[in-house]
Amino acid sequence: MRTRTSMTYLRVQNERLSMNYSKPYILYPVNRSLERAIAGSLGLLNEEVLALATPDRTVPVADNFLYTRGNFEQHSFSANVFEHLRDALEASLTDELRHQEPFAWADTQNRLGNILAAIGQQQHDAEIFQKAIECFTLALEIYRQESEPLEWAATKVNLATALQALGRLEAETKVLNEAVDAYTAALLVYTKKDTPDEWKLIMLQLGMTLHTFGTLLKGNRTFQKAVVAYKNVISELDADNYPVELAAAHNNCGAVLHNLAESEANPERFEEAARSYETGWKVCMEQQRPVHLSVLCRVNKVTVRNKLAAITNDAVLAEDVADEFEVIMECFPHALQPLCVKHCEAERQKALSLMGAISD
Repeated sequence: MRTRTSMTYLRVQNERLSMNYSKPYILYPVNRSLERAIAGSLGLLNEEVLALATPDRTVPVADNFLYTRGNFEQHSFSANVFEHLRDALEASLTDELRHQEPFAWADTQNRLGNILAAIGQQQHDAEIFQKAIECFTLALEIYRQESEPLEWAATKVNLATALQALGRLEAETKVLNEAVDAYTAALLVYTKKDTPDEWKLIMLQLGMTLHTFGTLLKGNRTFQKAVVAYKNVISELDADNYPVELAAAHNNCGAVLHNLAESEANPERFEEAARSYETGWKVCMEQQRPVHLSVLCRVNKVTVRNKLAAITNDAVLAEDVADEFEVIMECFPHALQPLCVKHCEAERQKALSLMGAISD
């Protein structure tokens, strides 16, 4: 016979397994490895193709996507050059190069892997991500932790980031777990004391990976690990040198707390998530980052406050939420993408419906 305690436990577990978590907006830092891979490979292109590498700065609406499209989004070069770079790098990977200059061969594999991962993200193609992962794995056959620790660690990070992107695309826990392991391995070399810049960026990516992993596992322990990773990196980032990374860390930590609060049905967690989003918004505003980033942090904040209003049956808060969504849509139409507008409209309607239900 089941006890009341065991029945309560089973009910909570079943609720977690059936839960559909909210999907707050996530901010992604610049992929510096990708930028280095592109810059270091442009010499393989002829002048005609090289002209394609210059990004088109005449389309301002494209800025509304910056830092939101994933780990392999590109800011400094045009994506039109990716396939040309892939072809040139693949052509240079000869058996002769591997035997005569193994480190140059491994470096080329690294650059090719980053280019392939960027194409995989563009095309939402798991097979291309797999090819990127194969490139990094081959590079690790040359680089050894004992003899080439920095190159080995950099390749591990590249591998982890490609695995993270693939795991997110396919909603695959095994791949995300491999990404966590690869980031953790890189931290054997990239330490907070000796290589603080690399350590910060790995911890930020580790938090993002653990968050995605947690939404698939439907368990709180992984969410809590993600929060720890974010709080560790937040304590080391400064707004002057890492404005986007700091804003991303606060916003993305808010996203984990948001989902954790849903799992726990915990009003205090919802409030903590709202504070984290608000801090991300303030960093964006104070550091004059692209306006859409601050707006997305604000949208996240109001969304989580809507959840709080629902769980506490707070009509006053619901009214504030409805008003703030209206302000966002009226004041920042240029900073909102169509899907975000739909989200704001739907959330505003939820708040209005809650107000009506409570008053009745």
